[in-house]
Amino acid sequence: MRKLLFVIIAVALSSFSQRATAQDNLSPQRKQAIDSLALEKVRDLSKYISIIGDKETQWSDAQRVIERAVELFMENSEIGVSSLNRQDVNYYKVREYFDRLMQLNYSRVTIDWYKIQYVSDLERQPDGTYVGVITIYQRFQGYDKEKGLVYEDTTKKDITVYVKRKETQIGGRTIGFWDVMLGDIRVKETSK
Repeated sequence: MRKLLFVIIAVALSSFSQRATAQDNLSPQRKQAIDSLALEKVRDLSKYISIIGDKETQWSDAQRVIERAVELFMENSEIGVSSLNRQDVNYYKVREYFDRLMQLNYSRVTIDWYKIQYVSDLERQPDGTYVGVITIYQRFQGYDKEKGLVYEDTTKKDITVYVKRKETQIGGRTIGFWDVMLGDIRVKETSK
């Protein structure tokens, strides 16, 4: 009797373990959907940066956009800032980066992101999280009222992307889903 009970429990645990593992693995269709979501979040961030950096944006509107932008990131993420005028890259916590962006000393700023693409496939980590890297190119232009364009550079940046399995309660049922969060944005190179 004990042997039978042991076999039933072992089979049940094995079945549960296989189901949980299958849910944590990404099918090609799910991976494609997650890739699309990650790229969409990066495009949203690009729009938010343009709005925050725009000197025509009202302070209260910029603050609302900053809140939305911060929600895209993992806690304690950093964003790199470079310049043609110095060799060092400075890294700032996400909120500090956006606050500094709002305060840039130009009469007008334009920031464009282009060539947004995955450079590394999502790789599963031991904790079940998937991590990948999206590369973007950022064109920054700073203008002065009298002089016109006074500073311009192009920066290649790598954005770390995290995909985690999460759960939520809907109608008393626990529903599992994959969530995409952005991590550090690292400067790779800055050029004219």
